[in-house]
Amino acid sequence: MAMTVHVDIVSAEESIFSGLAEFVVLPGEAGELGIMPGHTPLLTRIKPGVVRVKTQEGTEELVFVAGGMLEVQPNLVTVLADTAIRGKDLDEAKALDAKKKAEEALQNKTSQLEYAKAQAELAEAIAQLAAIQKLRKRH
Repeated sequence: MAMTVHVDIVSAEESIFSGLAEFVVLPGEAGELGIMPGHTPLLTRIKPGVVRVKTQEGTEELVFVAGGMLEVQPNLVTVLADTAIRGKDLDEAKALDAKKKAEEALQNKTSQLEYAKAQAELAEAIAQLAAIQKLRKRH
């Protein structure tokens, strides 16, 4: 039997995933991170993108996160996401609409703060669309 680590993925709204996993892959601030059981303790920010969890049963869970924090302990991985959406719950039409609105906001910016907010919203929408594409390739 493969070694496992307990993984919790939570957002402000709900717990998205809690269970044993063989490994976790997610978008860290400095690039993609792979976490296996017994990983060195780590605390880092995560970027918008897909968290992949290979469960103890051998299935793969995909969760879109819009940024947040990752804490790794030898037997526990915790993803505290700003927003987290199960892969199967992603809505392509909503993500495309959010992308369009963010692009329009970038064109019509009136302040640095609005521009930065629009950039963040655009990055999140693009990451959601990429997550949807990954899900499609799996089916």
